[in-house]
Amino acid sequence: VFLTGAGVSTPSGIPDFRSVDGGLWTKYDPCEVASVSAFRNNPANFYSWIRPLASKIMDAEPNSAHIGLARMENAGFIRMIVTQNIDGLHQRAGARKVLEVHGSWDHLSCTACFQQFESENFMKPFLMNGEVPYCPQCGSVLKPDLILMGEQLPARVWLEANQASKSCDLMIVAGSSLEVLPVAGLPTRALDNGARLIIINQSDTYIDVRADLVIQDELSFVISKIAEKVMGN
Repeated sequence: VFLTGAGVSTPSGIPDFRSVDGGLWTKYDPCEVASVSAFRNNPANFYSWIRPLASKIMDAEPNSAHIGLARMENAGFIRMIVTQNIDGLHQRAGARKVLEVHGSWDHLSCTACFQQFESENFMKPFLMNGEVPYCPQCGSVLKPDLILMGEQLPARVWLEANQASKSCDLMIVAGSSLEVLPVAGLPTRALDNGARLIIINQSDTYIDVRADLVIQDELSFVISKIAEKVMGN
């Protein structure tokens, strides 16, 4: 099982949230712009904040890390990719077994009638003019299907991620600071059930001391090399 975080997508031009040299939370208070209460109180402010990030997500292409993981998953070497990312780049690279524990930018849901819509139908006017998307059925504001602070994770996806972590023989954490619960606890579940643990990240994590191997290097390079060795080319 691979557990991936923002570091997998930064080579694709999508900024991370917690790095000290440019993470989004060094510029913004997440409780003010990215919490569910902030969205309910002022959805226009949320959409104004996320617009530059949404533009980067829409323009991004899978990098060599996404492609290497997809190749290994398709060949049967990876049982599941559990990702904290909302950009859909794992799937665009060809991965099929992906659990998006923090939701996805691909869909929007109505805050009143709960109808779900594909986000691409609303993205052009939003990105061009900053227009807040509203439900075509009832006129209420639409919310991206990503998990904001203060929201529960999607139950089915979270249960599957837990089960995959408990039953794997190896978990590789790639590009995650492991600072956000409850996802940060998944490596512990794997270890407690006898799995080996590898951490690939530019900075330290809380569980490095329990890992079998810690690699602090450029992530897309490391994953590409792993894929070459595993796939034999």
